[in-house]
Amino acid sequence: MSESSATRLNVFKTYKLYVGGKFPRSESGRVYEVSDSKGKWLANAPLSSRKDARDAVVAARKAFGGWAGATAYNRGQILYRIAEMLEGRREQFVREVGDAEGLSKSKAAAVVDAAIDRWVWYAGWTDKIGQITGGANPVAGPFFNLSTPEPTGVVTVVAPQESSFLGLVSVIAPVIATGNTAVVIASEASPLPALSLGEVLATSDLPGGVVNILSGKAAEMGPHLAAHQDVNAIDLAGADEALAKELEIAAADNLKRVLRPQPVDDWTADPGTHRMTAFLETKTVWHPTGSLGSGGSSY
Repeated sequence: MSESSATRLNVFKTYKLYVGGKFPRSESGRVYEVSDSKGKWLANAPLSSRKDARDAVVAARKAFGGWAGATAYNRGQILYRIAEMLEGRREQFVREVGDAEGLSKSKAAAVVDAAIDRWVWYAGWTDKIGQITGGANPVAGPFFNLSTPEPTGVVTVVAPQESSFLGLVSVIAPVIATGNTAVVIASEASPLPALSLGEVLATSDLPGGVVNILSGKAAEMGPHLAAHQDVNAIDLAGADEALAKELEIAAADNLKRVLRPQPVDDWTADPGTHRMTAFLETKTVWHPTGSLGSGGSSY
């Protein structure tokens, strides 16, 4: 039998976490089975531990200074590059999203296209969000009084459970577009599109640690991340009512910003700006205007 006619073995993909720009397995060695909507086995995904969550926070904190300090224009370029890379791997994501969410090929393609477009949309906002959230404030005195937005810091994101890709992108992109870094807990039942997204992020000029993706149980990692003193905010998009309440209580210990779950009927709808402004702080600066000439005029 010739080599060309021999039946070759399939090369199954090994899904890994995305932490600090690298692809580790869970430090615990644990995995769990991921199945499609019909119960067919798709892959084994890493079952992240509390140690993996701590490592992700360390990576996010290390990356925060450089990412927050990058120009808004540069962040926009990188988000657009993510869209470019996704476009090149469109067929892979159509297949993975279709399996994860039980969608036909055409419907899965529409979801992936919407996710690519969402990256482009947020790329355009990076250098504009400051214009609608900041400004010059009128004061009674010879001063400039300027308010400008700044990123909150490290944000934990509990990704949507049902919309494993478009919903995921819709909660990650606004966090990093405004200069924050993210620790993301992917959909527990459908984590594979999120883990594959890590491969795209790694090849799109996004600095390692800006986005860290964990798969596993939100109920296991969530309380630890919500109570973590080096996490500044948490988005509870994918948490059910009981878990959201638990995480909100834990987050109160260091006064984290909390974005509570908000029902989304259609992830393809215009997302607005509320997810960007949710994780921005306002810095106000006073500066004397000085005077020009003996007439006492000022600028």
